[in-house]
Amino acid sequence: MKRSLPLAMLLALSSAPMARAADEADYKAAYAAAEAASKEAAGMRNQWTTTVSTLAAAKKAGDGGDFDRAVAAAKEAEALAKASVFQATSEKEAWKAMEIR
Repeated sequence: MKRSLPLAMLLALSSAPMARAADEADYKAAYAAAEAASKEAAGMRNQWTTTVSTLAAAKKAGDGGDFDRAVAAAKEAEALAKASVFQATSEKEAWKAMEIR
């Protein structure tokens, strides 16, 4: 339960409604942040497949000019990537407690 709480909080915050329409600059900033978090997760060898597909959906929406959808998808991808980084770091030592002795 403790591990799923940060993920739920990140996803809830990332899906909050936006006050104004997003533009290309918003999309590029959100996509860059999501891509950086995704690369960090990949570097830890713990990149979730949902992050990759959500990031691809953000790029597709951005290329199509739907910046509201692109920003939302990029923020979701960033939250997923950060959650996978959190998982990797929290389980780095936790697995030892599960080891049969």
